[in-house]
Amino acid sequence: MVLRNSGIADVLGDSLAEMKIGIFLPFLIAAAIKSAQGSSTVALITTASLLAPMMASLGFESDIAKALVVLATGAGSLVVSHANDSMFWIFTQMTGMEVKTGYRVHTQGTFYLGISAALVIWVISLIAL
Repeated sequence: MVLRNSGIADVLGDSLAEMKIGIFLPFLIAAAIKSAQGSSTVALITTASLLAPMMASLGFESDIAKALVVLATGAGSLVVSHANDSMFWIFTQMTGMEVKTGYRVHTQGTFYLGISAALVIWVISLIAL
């Protein structure tokens, strides 16, 4: 609400819209937060809070566009599960996997999962928007 009421949401939204990254913006924001902080939930909530006041400025006004933003945010929150993510520890400990192997298997797997989901969402956006 602070972003919206101060008017900075429109300025920031217009600036980000000029970058022409479209549906990849929510993905990139969520992926950056998830990679740095480790929590998918925090990445989802923070990205939603940042983007909500800027949706109109970014051109995400239709129902399908809003749905694709939600999907892209979710895809971004899947990327790069590593040692600061509880899912990484659950996965490695429950399977008896060494941490080194977990980085190779689980972290790479979540990276590919998030990227492939983002690409599918992008293709859908090309068709639907």
